[in-house]
Amino acid sequence: MLALRLIQEGRTELVEMAAPPAPPPGQIQVRMKTVALNHIDVWGLRGMAFAKRKLPLTVAVEGAAEVVALGDGVTSHKIGDRVAIYAGVTCGHCKRCLKGQENLCENIAGIMGFHIDGLAAQLINLDPRQAIPIPDGVNDVDAACATTTFGTVEHMLFENAKLEAGETVLIQAGGSGIGTTAIRMAKQAGAYVFTTVGSDEKIQKVLDLGADVAINYNKDRFESIVRRATDKKGVDIVFEHVGPDTWAKSLFCLKRGGRLVTCGSTTGVSAETNLFQLFQMQLRIFGSFGANFANIRSGLQKMAGGLRPVIDSEIELGDIGTALRRMQSRDLFGKIVAHVPK
Repeated sequence: MLALRLIQEGRTELVEMAAPPAPPPGQIQVRMKTVALNHIDVWGLRGMAFAKRKLPLTVAVEGAAEVVALGDGVTSHKIGDRVAIYAGVTCGHCKRCLKGQENLCENIAGIMGFHIDGLAAQLINLDPRQAIPIPDGVNDVDAACATTTFGTVEHMLFENAKLEAGETVLIQAGGSGIGTTAIRMAKQAGAYVFTTVGSDEKIQKVLDLGADVAINYNKDRFESIVRRATDKKGVDIVFEHVGPDTWAKSLFCLKRGGRLVTCGSTTGVSAETNLFQLFQMQLRIFGSFGANFANIRSGLQKMAGGLRPVIDSEIELGDIGTALRRMQSRDLFGKIVAHVPK
């Protein structure tokens, strides 16, 4: 079969390798149809795996597939099912998993595409728990964005930050994959949305998605604009995933009792926090990583209802290396999705 492998830090190659055998008892085999790119892929390309791993490694943490074989004893799926793949290899039996908090699994064996072989391959064997049914009416390109993109935003906005209709939210980097999704989900939930982008060319694009106010953070002080627009009170929620470049200003944008939820740090790993501001304003900070199965199912239902991911471009699997470099330069709007050869 063909697979896209990280050969060494910074270099990927589309290679032929042995296909997996028939799935063992309790597992299924899927044929990957599409994979979507994320900043976690960029981190992996740069060697930021935060855990031991061996190269070469098959890349990609998010994608859609079709079930092509069943191991003995599998009754949850049937051949031909279309599924979104959850890349976290969770145990399914610890306290967190049993409570439906799979992204807090106490015995996680790694993240496919980051620590162990991932989804950018024609065939994969995996636990059927990781294969989440795709509703009718959702195509393979959109479904590729279900787990790491829609699931992450669901977990951030609704499970952690508890966004309610009528609240105000600042979404950082609104032109990114999760940023565009967050704008659409927040507007659907009845929020008033401020968002930042890195160029004037993206301003109208995010306004067309539904954002109420768009700010070019490379030209204007977004924190001043947000505070003026809210009568110096600030917003209820900040959706943060940029890191040091925006962290302190993001906190300054919050109203008393406001909530900041963060799932990433694309500009570095360390940022100063004003602790006086934190406790005097009674701010709440939520760290959010990935999603649980319920978040992904909820996101897929929203897709089926018409809330689609923003697709920057569709590419072939062998072009992922170039696409990841585009992501590093922030030269995109929405998601990049790669088609896996049949």
